[in-house]
Amino acid sequence: MSGGGRTVYIAGAGIAGLTLALALAKFGATVVVLERNKAIQEVGAGLQVSPNARHVLNQLGLDRQVAARSLEPAGIDVFPFRARRPLTTLQLGGAMVERYGAPYAVMHRADLADVLYRACKRFANIEIVFGVRSFDAESHARGVSVTADEAGGSSRSSRAFAFVGADGVRSRTRTELLGGGAAVYTGAVAWRATLPMADLRGAIAPDRTTLLFGPGYHAVCYPLPHRNQVNIALFAREKPGRAFGPNPPRQPQLPWAALPSEHFRIITEAATGAWNYWPLFRVETDAWHQGAIGLIGDAAHAMMPFQAQGAAMAIEDAAVLAPLLISEPDAASAFAHYTALRRQRVERVRRLSDFNGFAFHLEWPFTLGRNAVLALQGSRGHFKRLDWLYGYRAAPDPAIGAPVRTGSLHPPA
Repeated sequence: MSGGGRTVYIAGAGIAGLTLALALAKFGATVVVLERNKAIQEVGAGLQVSPNARHVLNQLGLDRQVAARSLEPAGIDVFPFRARRPLTTLQLGGAMVERYGAPYAVMHRADLADVLYRACKRFANIEIVFGVRSFDAESHARGVSVTADEAGGSSRSSRAFAFVGADGVRSRTRTELLGGGAAVYTGAVAWRATLPMADLRGAIAPDRTTLLFGPGYHAVCYPLPHRNQVNIALFAREKPGRAFGPNPPRQPQLPWAALPSEHFRIITEAATGAWNYWPLFRVETDAWHQGAIGLIGDAAHAMMPFQAQGAAMAIEDAAVLAPLLISEPDAASAFAHYTALRRQRVERVRRLSDFNGFAFHLEWPFTLGRNAVLALQGSRGHFKRLDWLYGYRAAPDPAIGAPVRTGSLHPPA
């Protein structure tokens, strides 16, 4: 199976778009990535690379590069509100590798984007066009016609096999080319900060992720040793008038703040003046594809981040779609097959993320039941509960000498 002769345009040089570009290039396809920014620009801070995503990155030859710029936490310390000791520590580390064949890692989002970008630059059949002011694509019987206005006033026009929108939650591909709906504000925001590790010494474990529950909010903290920083993500509700008003908030206003919580006190004091916030949006659309135009990642299915699977789902999408764009007779068939393979799984992850948000933000006395369940499950209870998630192989390793199958990122020998 060879991609020679097939050209695929991708809108967006984020994690979804770069992963897809790299996967397609390994099959020999010609890939053009259109990016509106002048350089790789990943917003946010940390992200979590679970085994289901790491398998894909490893097959793309990025295991060593990801390992060098990430941390494999030994576990997740789970703290109920105001607790000074963790209720339980969920095992990660070697236990994840043993069970799923790949580690669970945390890293800075910009570091993963840089790893992918550097890998893409090694392929002569990948072109990344920065500073794209606008683009258009029109599907027809023989593929898709693409036009783009580039920086400096130049423009390009080309015919391609497929056009993929990897342009994020506010995807122009979804709303303008496919007629899908706009993203919907969820009523929640993510407050993010990256702080020097020294500022949180004694409060946050240097080798583990910390999950802090609060009434109506929660926080996730983990070290980024490569940067000598700690990533903080604090999730809370925020009314639209404040989230999008003329005077945007500068720091979180937490309910029940009058109740002393040592962890939240240390974090909020250390992060004073360092907070950035992102309103969280949801994307639910039936318009994943039409003709030779399709969507991957947040452009198709942005969800709440409470299972830390947004980037992982985009990486999985790329691993599933790439071989289909090579093997199917036309792009419409490839997108239809991809949608059939991905939609149910993505929806299951979405439901899990929504449930976690509900459970993490419970107030007393409902927290008593939640905490009892977590304590009874113990340090390995999450494995059985999440085998379907972490054990999934979007790009299974092919048997030696076997032809490339749908879902495999290995080109033929």
